[in-house]
Parts: sequence; C-alpha cells; structure tokens
Amino acid sequence: MANRTLARCYATAIFTLASKAHAVEAVGNDLHAIERRLYGNDDVRRFYLSPVFERSKKAAALEAAFAGNVHEIALHSLLLFVRKRRESLLPEVVVEYDALALAAAGREPLEIVTARKLADPELTALVARLETSYGKQFEVTRRTDPALLAGMRITVGDRRIDGTLSGRLDEFARDLATNVFPLNANGTQA
Repeated sequence: MANRTLARCYATAIFTLASKAHAVEAVGNDLHAIERRLYGNDDVRRFYLSPVFERSKKAAALEAAFAGNVHEIALHSLLLFVRKRRESLLPEVVVEYDALALAAAGREPLEIVTARKLADPELTALVARLETSYGKQFEVTRRTDPALLAGMRITVGDRRIDGTLSGRLDEFARDLATNVFPLNANGTQA
C-alpha cells in the first residue's frame, strides 16, 4: 500500500508537468515504452533494479539509451527514480499515471472478464448499460478466463461485481466453512 501511495505521488507530479507541457499522451506513451524496454529483457531489468550499480553510471546508461527517443519529462522521471533509489516504482507509477490521464479525459477504467468471449454486440450493449447506470464513460479492457466456468466479473475503478460461477462456488464454500455446527466427540451435533 505504501508503494502505491508513493507511486501515486510520483505519477501526480509527472502528470502535472505533462499537463502543463500539453504532453499528457506523449509522456504516457513514453513511460509505457520505457517500462517495456526495461522490463522486456531480463538482463536489462536486473541492471535497472540492481542496487549494486552506482547511481551515476546507471543514470548515464539510461540517459544514453533514452535521450532524444522519449519526452524529456519521461526521461527525467526515470532519472529521478534512479537518483532516489525508487526504480522498482516504475510499473506502479505507469498504472497510476494512466488512471490520472483517464480521469482527466473524463473516463474511468472498466475491466470485463468473462468465461467465454463476448460477441461485440453483447459487449457494446453491456458497456452502454454500465455507462448509463454509472453516468460515466469507460475505457474498456476485456479478457477471457475459462477458470471462471461461467458468467463475468466486472471491475469499475475500485468496485468489483462478481457474477461468475466460480465466484459463487467460492462464496458458497466460505458460507459452509463459517456456518459449520460443532460436533461432539461421538460425531453428533452439539
């Protein structure tokens, strides 16, 4: 939780600078590109996250790799993470930055996970109903997870609606576990 709070603080600062520079989208895209390049290769990721390398050498290597290829705000944010030994925050900062960018655009993230792939008309109708119910516009992410067995799980911001068969079975198991009657030594109900 502390990392998420800290990541939100960094993301807010980066987003504020990007907004003032009218570069919210460019900085967001570059933060994603930096994250992909740093975490896409095990050797690069280990170098980036390693506390063994001197901060000045690490910063010089990152600056050589990214200078001129990404927006200055994204580059200087990356270098700040290195200077402050906060390299591991990058993925969380990117997530928080995306949330700020969506909110600024008047949109909210919506994740729909289904046991089977929804047809496009079904998805469109579902999103339209949710937008009407919540009075918001959504940025939709959808995926399938056969482990859900049937139904769907909808996540809107911090709220989750679980209408899956596996979720119902888990709830039933919890109810059974909490409502078990104690038995006597002879196996009869107390």
